[in-house]
Amino acid sequence: MSFTLIDRGSENFEIRASVWSWKAALEIIKSFDVLSERKIREMAYNATGLDISQEDAVMIGEKIRDEILPTLKPGHRMYSDLSTTKAPDDGVIHKDQDDQWKNYSVDHEWLTEFSEFCLKCKGFQIY
Repeated sequence: MSFTLIDRGSENFEIRASVWSWKAALEIIKSFDVLSERKIREMAYNATGLDISQEDAVMIGEKIRDEILPTLKPGHRMYSDLSTTKAPDDGVIHKDQDDQWKNYSVDHEWLTEFSEFCLKCKGFQIY
């Protein structure tokens, strides 16, 4: 499963995320406490066309740029619990209940791209 975020101002401006990285990105967004719990829950489902306003997108982009990226070095990843690692993703699917959190992480490079997308878009829809 994947997510495609499409700029509300241009169908040709989009960014894609795997379920593995999107879940971690949502936890980062949730930590900012700028969107409602309901909105965060709705963002977890793909193919809904959920609208994120330009104001909310810019807020998300600024917070990632200003609060997350300075603490996450290039080549490093952030897990959904907001801890970080420099170990590359090995592609292993962790099935043990205690290790499943290791399946969800987002890297510095994707977060940089996502932040830039949020700052430039006119809001986005989630597909």
